[in-house]
Amino acid sequence: MDKDRNSFIFRFLLTLFVILAINFFLPRMMPGDPFALNSADEAGEEIIVMTEEQRQYYLNYYGLDKPVPEQFVAYLKNLATGDLGRSIYYKMPVIDVIKLHLPWTILIVICATALSTILGVILGTISAKNRKKGSDRLMMTGLIAFAEIPSFLLGLILLLAFGVYFRVFPLAGAVTPFADYGSVLDQAGDIMYHAFLPIVTLSLAQLTGVYLLTRNTLITVMTKDYIRTAKAKGVGEKKVWNSHALRNALLPVVTRTGFMIGIMMGGAILVESVFSYPGIGMTLRSAVVGRDYPLIQGILLVLAISILVCNLAVDQIYKKLDPRVEV
Repeated sequence: MDKDRNSFIFRFLLTLFVILAINFFLPRMMPGDPFALNSADEAGEEIIVMTEEQRQYYLNYYGLDKPVPEQFVAYLKNLATGDLGRSIYYKMPVIDVIKLHLPWTILIVICATALSTILGVILGTISAKNRKKGSDRLMMTGLIAFAEIPSFLLGLILLLAFGVYFRVFPLAGAVTPFADYGSVLDQAGDIMYHAFLPIVTLSLAQLTGVYLLTRNTLITVMTKDYIRTAKAKGVGEKKVWNSHALRNALLPVVTRTGFMIGIMMGGAILVESVFSYPGIGMTLRSAVVGRDYPLIQGILLVLAISILVCNLAVDQIYKKLDPRVEV
């Protein structure tokens, strides 16, 4: 037991160190530095021009003129005290920038995860029950073809259709500017109104994976001996599907949900850019464009920790669903 615990702690610390190293070195592998931008990558971006003396001053102010190993040690020391640094672009602590934008991303990722999981399980169950029938083939062909559409292209299609053509959803933002809400429900409704298209886009991008996993697992489970035994004992068809087959088929779906949250956190970067949604993905894009090293490091660290926490939560849920499993 002690050996397993020590092995787990060692693997956890090693993973954490690798994540911290990637977070630190990855931004510095990009060309230029935060104060060397003198041309925009695209129209409308801010152009920063400063003298070489000013540039050296700011490099010294943020400690970027020191050798990279020395910067890495300082980065680790600051992290140990909970200091993520100060954003070069926003001129405020990184932790405050993340606190401003992370809730918007969490909102659409959690809603999209729940929506795609519920829909995927329902559609996968219907498809498995009607295996090799016309509805099964039609559903599987349509969803597989649908899965080939990239999330950002899907977002553009939804934005053009429902935001530009039909004008039933807003084109950008997370709330109505200068809105005077009469109640908390009005505010919540406005937030969900703006988040609807980003949530649908992220959900549809992951729907096919959950659908196929549920369908194929159910088809496999229905061939097991305990299912035949339940039927031989006279257990009703509905109870066999819901209480015996679906419960066992949900185990891999739960595992996938944990990974799906991580994928969605990454996919949110593109989706938030399409809808100009002020989440952490949009902030990361601005940080990359501005070579804001502290902010890039902080956001990547938060995303990595979120994925680790989700995987840990999935392990615990997996144990609850199947007590035979020792995680």
